[in-house]
Amino acid sequence: MSRPAGRTILASTIAKPYQDEVIAAVKKLSFRPTLVGFLANGDPAAKMYANWTGKTCESLGFNYKLIEVNKNELETSLIKANKDEKVNGIMVYFPVFGDKQDQYLQQLISPEKDVEGLNFLYYHNLYHNIRFLDPPQNQQKSIIPCTALAMVKILEYLGVYNNILHYGNRLYGKKILIVNRSEIVGRPLAALLANDGATVYSVDINNIQQFTRGDDLSEHRHLVVDLDQKDTIETLAPQCDVIITGVPTENYKFPINLVTHGTIVINFSSFKNFDDDIKQRAGLYVPSIGKVTIAILLRNLLRLIENKEIRQSEKADKES
Repeated sequence: MSRPAGRTILASTIAKPYQDEVIAAVKKLSFRPTLVGFLANGDPAAKMYANWTGKTCESLGFNYKLIEVNKNELETSLIKANKDEKVNGIMVYFPVFGDKQDQYLQQLISPEKDVEGLNFLYYHNLYHNIRFLDPPQNQQKSIIPCTALAMVKILEYLGVYNNILHYGNRLYGKKILIVNRSEIVGRPLAALLANDGATVYSVDINNIQQFTRGDDLSEHRHLVVDLDQKDTIETLAPQCDVIITGVPTENYKFPINLVTHGTIVINFSSFKNFDDDIKQRAGLYVPSIGKVTIAILLRNLLRLIENKEIRQSEKADKES
């Protein structure tokens, strides 16, 4: 007896309420926010993504400016954008150099304009489960890396988060496999999900790490351990409620036979990490997440603007 195929959930469906949210928020502003994207890698796929980002921004009420620069001039361009009062948000299409120079460039973007949430300040808060920039007032929300946050919103939409449980514990009992441990998506995503109570298996080319929340909740941090060689994708994947992949190569395909029937499967790579047969295994399948990521990125931009307004208001109160 054949099993019914799982449901394919499109990113556009998940993104719609967040798009509506940012449209409504922009209408309340007295200006049209401007996002600047820097392209310095000559990658045709990145150029296509940038153009699509621009169209999405314009359709949702934002200005978008794509600046193509030589990678050796990117540092100077970022400093200039940081100082430009007309620029509200900055993003860079990585990789640029493909090494630690990229990490330097990430940190060069002002925290006040970092829509992707890659600045060390935001990473520190994420890894220590600190949700605000100004404790104990807790008025300015910290920025979460946009792709990782988009994944959280997708998991909420798919019902993986248990809303009956206390906030911060809604992934309790869930096992999640992530095939990607990049500093931009995979690692912060694993930390986010572990902070919410999940057991996360983080896979990269070298090893598998397990992310869990610490027993002492007052520590506000997750724990990471390297797993033994006996713990492999072959042994762990069939146990998982959710499998998430983000392998940035065209040739990689996740072994479908390791996916237990009914598992939730999500791909955030620009390449198809699963063959079409995954629909016969997965309970729910999200083949791409780009539209959700852009909606969350613009939501982050609005949060940066809101945080700036809060700071300016507090400064005015002190001076009056």
